[in-house]
Amino acid sequence: MVTESLRTAPRRMSDRIFRPAKQSGIKDSRSYTVFRIVNGVLIVALCFLTLYPFLNVVAQAFSSEAYINSGQVNLIPKGFNVTTFGYVMGDPMFWRNYGNTVLYTVVATAIAMVLTTSFAYALSKKHLKGRAFFIGIAVFTMFFNGGLIPNYILINELGFKNTLWAIVIPNAISVFNLLVMKSFFEGFPEDLEEAAAIDGLTTYGILWKIVLPLSKAVIATMVLFYAVSFWNSWFAAFLYMDKAELYPVTVYLRNLLAAASSTESLGAGAASGDATQVAANVKAVTMLLTVLPIVCLYPFIQKYFVSGVMLGSVKQ
Repeated sequence: MVTESLRTAPRRMSDRIFRPAKQSGIKDSRSYTVFRIVNGVLIVALCFLTLYPFLNVVAQAFSSEAYINSGQVNLIPKGFNVTTFGYVMGDPMFWRNYGNTVLYTVVATAIAMVLTTSFAYALSKKHLKGRAFFIGIAVFTMFFNGGLIPNYILINELGFKNTLWAIVIPNAISVFNLLVMKSFFEGFPEDLEEAAAIDGLTTYGILWKIVLPLSKAVIATMVLFYAVSFWNSWFAAFLYMDKAELYPVTVYLRNLLAAASSTESLGAGAASGDATQVAANVKAVTMLLTVLPIVCLYPFIQKYFVSGVMLGSVKQ
């Protein structure tokens, strides 16, 4: 039956793709062995250069003010100190704004994925009437927009100010992500879709049961792109929200950085020594607190990249 074939197609394809290759018994040449060694060394060096700034920030976040100001902190914390962490994380507003960021990111990413996936799948069909017109409109918005003041007036007139929708709606579709997904769907094998249509599936059924399960790579990538974008976003909230309890954590940390430029403005609750310590490594602490959730999320999404790409690379 066609239905049974559709159900087992992804599993059969993955079994065929990921089946271990037989050992050929051919030894690598000396030049190829040297190439692999040099390539490995270069990759390790590149990884170290990429991780070095992040590790330095982590070290500074846990170091004391004296070592930081004297430039002695490199990769290992010196004068272990968590005063700044206590100052930042002890503020109830920090956790309120952190919860706002989680809410904004989850809702905005979910809405963006639904709209982007639907739009991209429709644009990938060459028989769609007006396809070139819709693509042209999407590409046009990449280079031209109404400007800051018209956008602010529009958001205000729609009643989105001081609401979640001021962050979600204006950035619901990234044209770059849309074009990436469209290109991925255009390379999808038409045989499976035709077989599903013959079996009685509607367009939405084909998208949900056939296309999306074989598109884990692009979906995982787009989720990561959107999540990182919304998590790090601060200007929209800074522009459209004037209530501190509605701020995302990025705006809270931005205000904290601005306040830390003067140790006297850190608050009456901090002693002079603690104020100096907070001012010394508040940037490192805020950067670490901001990036940590995304760093923790990435390994769970990264595993879908290779498998999703392979499952989506079915040749007709």
